[in-house]
Amino acid sequence: MEKIVIVGGNRLVGDVNISGAKNAAVAIIPAAILAQDICRIENIPNISDVNMMIRILHQMGAEVKMINKNTYEIDTRNIVSHIIPNELTKHLRASYYLIGALLGRFHKACVAMPGGCDFGVRPIDQHIKGFELLGASVSIEENAMVDVTAERLTGCPVYLDVVSVGATANIMLAAVKAKGLTVIEQAAKELHIVDLANFLNLMGADVRGAGTDVIKIRGVEKLHGCTYSIIPDQIEAGTFMVAAAATGGDVLIKNVIPKHLESITAKLVECGVVVEDGDDCVRVVAKGRLTRCNLKTMPHPGFPTDMQPQMTVLLAGADGTSIISEGVWDNRFRYVEQLARMGASIKVDGKIAVVEGVEQLKGAPIKAGDLRAGAAMVIAGLCAKGTTEIENIDHIDRGYEDVVEKFAALGADIKRVNTPEPESMAEVG
Repeated sequence: MEKIVIVGGNRLVGDVNISGAKNAAVAIIPAAILAQDICRIENIPNISDVNMMIRILHQMGAEVKMINKNTYEIDTRNIVSHIIPNELTKHLRASYYLIGALLGRFHKACVAMPGGCDFGVRPIDQHIKGFELLGASVSIEENAMVDVTAERLTGCPVYLDVVSVGATANIMLAAVKAKGLTVIEQAAKELHIVDLANFLNLMGADVRGAGTDVIKIRGVEKLHGCTYSIIPDQIEAGTFMVAAAATGGDVLIKNVIPKHLESITAKLVECGVVVEDGDDCVRVVAKGRLTRCNLKTMPHPGFPTDMQPQMTVLLAGADGTSIISEGVWDNRFRYVEQLARMGASIKVDGKIAVVEGVEQLKGAPIKAGDLRAGAAMVIAGLCAKGTTEIENIDHIDRGYEDVVEKFAALGADIKRVNTPEPESMAEVG
């Protein structure tokens, strides 16, 4: 057991390199299954979600060679298994991408229902709808195994009832080798959907329209290996931007695509932060107390839901009253009770939070309830007066590479410590 211990009050200053995008990596790695060849994937973040996905491919029969901690060669020619049991998927929500990839290659897949963060129901009904329209039969078997089979896959129109990033990507994976044209309408437009499409196209697929709400996939008979570099992580970059602003810091955030950060930049500027764009970097400078703003999370290109907890921490110390509306997930404000332990004044009503800014948060023992809430707890600890101890940090490790080391290099008083398991009482004789 480990926890993160932070002594707050230090202004973040310096520069930080952003890793590859988690949400792109966990879709692109299983997409390599479709190549039946060797793919070299660069700028992979060294995080637990990626390590689990790599482990799953290895157990399926792929040969995986680590070139360095951020580059892998994945040879999927010898994969024979299409069955992924629960013990491999229970901690990884993105394991559902294995269904689309295996269906596209073998016309069958049997994958346990995904795990991951628990802050609302994440149905896969839109995934199933897409698979069935492509010609597959889908059933939920014993031990929550999703069993998908098809004699053949045929392109078709797919209209998603709701905008779903996971369903959009999964249908793309299943459709790239289907016969004919698949058209996904009301498709997700997220950055990692575009990155997945670029990777598939480099392998020989014909995917057009990614980044718009209509994606057209013309099936091809065969894909091949390639070398590909994953985009920088928008959410990690945004997390460091908010942390710099919340601590009154001056931080140069490198290895980013500034256009990807526009929705985050706009809200920080509204709060009184100075954000300067470079070619592949942004500089965030904040002085004095920040001001309130209202915020609503929306699918891309709106403000990302994965940045909502971090911004809530910033607004918890800003001057005035802010209203935050969560437009994507239910129950994403569960972390607020942890901030209340630190003196935050936040009232939640369903998917709306009213944040009354306080002068300063105070250190306290808190827990990371999910990945992005965990990042928010780190920012809260950096801003707070006194010592903050964060438990359940395995959530944070799912999506942030070297999080302690990166913050420490910016001047934070932060460390990772082991928490010994309680010893059982010795029997008195």
